[in-house]
Amino acid sequence: MAIPENAQYIWSAYSTAQGGIDEARFYEAFSFGDSDAMADELGQLVLAGVKRATAGSVWSYESSGKAIPKRGDLSVVMDSKGRALCIIETMQVDVMAFDQVCAEFAATEGEGDGSLAYWREAHLAYFTRECERSGRNFSSSMAIACERFKVVYAPPAPSAA
Repeated sequence: MAIPENAQYIWSAYSTAQGGIDEARFYEAFSFGDSDAMADELGQLVLAGVKRATAGSVWSYESSGKAIPKRGDLSVVMDSKGRALCIIETMQVDVMAFDQVCAEFAATEGEGDGSLAYWREAHLAYFTRECERSGRNFSSSMAIACERFKVVYAPPAPSAA
């Protein structure tokens, strides 16, 4: 997959800092959630080190023709305006039913109050919207890819002059 133009500069900076990166490790450039507000809020949680995981429905990967992310994949996290925020590396992916996601994973995902109850409520709403957009029905037994990641590169914040 080609690195989009609006992600090239951050990829290039990371590659230079690392002495070169194999572009075959590039997975995607994306923003979290399904709204501008979510993209910005969740992107900032990633930069703050609070959000270190994400969950996606397996059928959404299948229907888009993308493989489920795997350990070592690199992705560029974008904000709602298409600006690159950071690069994350996939550390682990576990596939399980929605209702099997545990409290530890919910806390690692870092959204809301970090509880499993919050995770289930927020993700039930998200996956229900996702299902409705593609003519599917949410099920608590639907397969979810639970991805853990770490930030491997974030550009330095501009200094106040």
